[in-house]
Amino acid sequence: MEQKTEKHSHFPWSHVLGFLLSIALTFLAVWVGLYTNLSIQTIVALVFLLAFIQATIQLFMFMHISEGEHKLWQIGKMIASGLIAIIIVAGSVWVLTSMH
Repeated sequence: MEQKTEKHSHFPWSHVLGFLLSIALTFLAVWVGLYTNLSIQTIVALVFLLAFIQATIQLFMFMHISEGEHKLWQIGKMIASGLIAIIIVAGSVWVLTSMH
């Protein structure tokens, strides 16, 4: 049996860029939450938006979701998973806020 050994000698710039963007988005979310005079609903919406952007960056930079033979299929599965997660979170928030 023949094994393919690939030698990666290049610097992982995409990983460094993804890490720096993730750190920047985290600090931005903390700044929005602690140091702005926005309403609570606006702060929550911005933090969720920044979290969604950060999750997307991590999927493409670290998890290599767009690589491989079935790129479109993988992206479609991730979109469907994201929609299911949004439905679960939105439904939970709706139920918890309308219980009183």
